[in-house]
Amino acid sequence: MTTTARNSRFPGAHWTSFPFFDSEVMDDQFKHQLSQMFYGASDLGECLEVAARIENDSEEDWLREWSVLASDLEARGSAAAKAGRTQTAASTYLRAATYWRGSLIHNAFPDDPRTRDNAIAAYRCWDRYLELSGYPGESVQIPYEGSSLPAYLYRSPVATKKAPLLVFFQGRDAWPEDTRWVYDNAIWRGYHALAVQCPGQGMAIRVNGLPFRYDWENVVTPIMDVAVQLDGVDTDRIGLMGLSFGGYLAPRAAAFEKRMKVLVANPGVLNWGESIRIGLPEQLSEAFEQGPEVFNGAVEAMRAHSSLIDWFLRDSVWKHGAASPYELIQEFDRCDLTGLAQNIEAETLIMDGVEEHFSAHQSQKLYDALTTKKELMLFDTDSTAQLHCQNGATATAGEALFDWLDGRL
Repeated sequence: MTTTARNSRFPGAHWTSFPFFDSEVMDDQFKHQLSQMFYGASDLGECLEVAARIENDSEEDWLREWSVLASDLEARGSAAAKAGRTQTAASTYLRAATYWRGSLIHNAFPDDPRTRDNAIAAYRCWDRYLELSGYPGESVQIPYEGSSLPAYLYRSPVATKKAPLLVFFQGRDAWPEDTRWVYDNAIWRGYHALAVQCPGQGMAIRVNGLPFRYDWENVVTPIMDVAVQLDGVDTDRIGLMGLSFGGYLAPRAAAFEKRMKVLVANPGVLNWGESIRIGLPEQLSEAFEQGPEVFNGAVEAMRAHSSLIDWFLRDSVWKHGAASPYELIQEFDRCDLTGLAQNIEAETLIMDGVEEHFSAHQSQKLYDALTTKKELMLFDTDSTAQLHCQNGATATAGEALFDWLDGRL
């Protein structure tokens, strides 16, 4: 195996070594935008032009430049629709929806009116795309503790009268509609798919004000209550999938909620708090042991010198409903399946990659803790799908996932 690329523009042996941004998080988020090209939901030139106008680590640049592109495309879509150019309108609305959502992936200012406005704009464009394209998606509102969870049901046009259903959600940053490699593969293989924006995610946090919670069974049970009532769903063949932070959330729910036949964690996470603590600077870890006053003070000092730490803490405090950074770490530590993983009964697939940097080694730990029938699917560099959630290789990811699900669900 070579350690360097023959193309001198690549700093390492594989495509994943090529950075668009210095920040590993922002670079991953940008590659996530690029990945949607496979399904026509983004375009290379549009994405690269936006990247050229974003200063490294600038939240404001990120939000502004994606918003400008999304607004332009929405206007083009509206003009095309009025002129009767339905295909053009559908295509531009599809990409506009992607870029409106993408504008918020690296934005952690909940009081900024654009946080709510862009989220609403994303689904204004998405609904127009569904209407004009005929793509089989319909809005569903899932009742949840006096509020609701926005969701979309994607019905398979090739399904039998009673078909399996895959329920899935994302993690901290991405939106389920970005995850087209899941629901598009599902519907063309005879599965229905229910994509849910759960607490801490998507519209649920930005419009309905619902934060994450560690006891995710209280989120999935209301979802399952709706899922088993959907027309055309075989209630004995329901699967549950969580991606990114969802690799903790979905297994946590499955330890208590038993109405799913199979479980998919991508990647698997046994202890979310542990995965976060590994990435903390040593001085913050030491400060945490000294209590909230010392830790919160140390965090404030460090935030002034690290835009990444500043963004991550603001983003996480908001999405987890924490009152302070110290309380946030306590909330992370509650996300621990140690002692619970053995309660999972559904056959489980864990997907992971050799270049998983955000939850490194957690998939193996979850796999080892499971006592149910299980499989660990590891993507190596030859697969090109070795990044977090198979970023940049969703064609391969979709094929591998559904080849596994076929015959099981």
